Amino acid sequence: MNRKKYITSLVTGALAVSVLLSGCKGGSEETATKENKKNVENISKTGMPIVKEKIELDGFAAKFFSSQDWDKLMLWQEYEKMTNIHINWETVSTDALAEKRNLMLASGEYPDLLFAAALPKTDLIKYGQQGVFLPLNDLIDKYAPNLKKIMEENPLVKQGITMADGNIYGFPTYYDPNFKGLTMGTPWIQSEWLKKLGLEEPKTWDELYTVLKKFKEGDPNGNGKADEIPVGSAYGINPIINWLKGSVGLNNHGTSNGHIDLDPKTEKLRFQPTSEEYKQLLTYVNKLYTEGLIDKEVFSTDSEKFNVVAQEGIVGVLPDIDPKVWLNLDGYVGTPVIEGPNGDRINTAIGSPLGNVGMFVLTDKNKNPEATVRWIDHFYGDEGIKMFFMGFEGVTYTEKDGEFQYTDEITKNPDGLNLDQAISKYLTWPGGYYPGVVKEKYFQGAEGSDGSLANAEKAEPLTLKQSDIWPNFNFTVDESSELATLSTDINTYVTEMTAGFITGKTSMKEWDNYVKTLEKMNLDRYMEIYEAAYKRYKK
Repeated sequence: MNRKKYITSLVTGALAVSVLLSGCKGGSEETATKENKKNVENISKTGMPIVKEKIELDGFAAKFFSSQDWDKLMLWQEYEKMTNIHINWETVSTDALAEKRNLMLASGEYPDLLFAAALPKTDLIKYGQQGVFLPLNDLIDKYAPNLKKIMEENPLVKQGITMADGNIYGFPTYYDPNFKGLTMGTPWIQSEWLKKLGLEEPKTWDELYTVLKKFKEGDPNGNGKADEIPVGSAYGINPIINWLKGSVGLNNHGTSNGHIDLDPKTEKLRFQPTSEEYKQLLTYVNKLYTEGLIDKEVFSTDSEKFNVVAQEGIVGVLPDIDPKVWLNLDGYVGTPVIEGPNGDRINTAIGSPLGNVGMFVLTDKNKNPEATVRWIDHFYGDEGIKMFFMGFEGVTYTEKDGEFQYTDEITKNPDGLNLDQAISKYLTWPGGYYPGVVKEKYFQGAEGSDGSLANAEKAEPLTLKQSDIWPNFNFTVDESSELATLSTDINTYVTEMTAGFITGKTSMKEWDNYVKTLEKMNLDRYMEIYEAAYKRYKK
């Protein structure tokens, strides 16, 4: 009897607790629904301010200049006045971003939003499926007309930001495809050296070799020393390889997916580093390197040290941004697109106009997602883009006949600050970490220079079409996890062997063994994962 009574009391108690918890849960959900309704009603459907009653959000952001105080920055102070939204900023330097961001997310101590966070796609889908990052599909549809318009005008954007589970978790950086100086230039060649040596601009591998050989041996800088570096790069060998890939038909869908493009013979995905075309390319680059026509330090380049050397006017070809703006060097023009031994001649060193897709995310702690989406969407429209990159009329820029120019304080700073340093007293864009749109009209960096635009126009007829460029493919959580392990081993080995083949430390006779080694590293599985992502992209 006592045992039966004990069991009965347990059941009764459990039911009571269940009812109590059910009541609490219902009350909690009801409160949350009322709070959300109140927050939505607080939003202005269009225009400014975004909210009628002021709200505060906690934000985490990466910044290029550690000296910046975002709470006192003119951009955010003025935008708060416009929107009625105050952000309590916690910032970290871009150098420390990945570590700080990863620790924050792993600990669960994260804010309402992450700005300029440069989240990789693996983290977007991982934390998205865990519920840490909010899905944005419906929010974009209702509250982000500017980004929605971009997605409709360029389907590649929607494809690129939609993860494998069908959800969008981040706002991207987007480079306007019409900004040609940003997307389609070629490396720069010293035209004064060509004139002095009586040479034409090179258009084929053989002509390029002849020009570089003359640069090395003909004293084109006229100082009586054999100090010329025919080809140099502040960023290692990869810009040089990418420059020449189009001359053997590689990167035929752009550079966004690394070593992956489409084999024109089979119409299947191709792993470029095991192709005969890549072998041809490495054989040619080996010839240039071993004859001293490529900077000997290219595999251990320190960009700052290289820039100091380049400013001496001793480098013939620079595969970087306009040397006039970058290094204050005159005489450089865009190289012609180079033709390779098989008749291929196309500029394929072109990335997707879609940059990092995890530049801005909302977390599950955000109680005002609708207002936050309206807040960020402003930077995808013309007025927001202008404010973000140009700042404020009469303070950071002037306007005349629809043309925008920075003030003398920015371009001729009395304290000796360069443009990035001067503008960073007001704005956040220097350093390249931001969600939003980069347009030629409002971007005053080197890519918008007259030289860059002339370079792009020269290359455009032989440049990969935007419609042929792939964005980064999207992978499932399981695919991402497996691919991360495979990629680390495969890419490390490819990098090591590429350097070995180019420098001559590894003989081209080892090519077949190199390919077999990659196959043993489960290259087939690596390609299967990419094939699955490619099929989703095509759909």
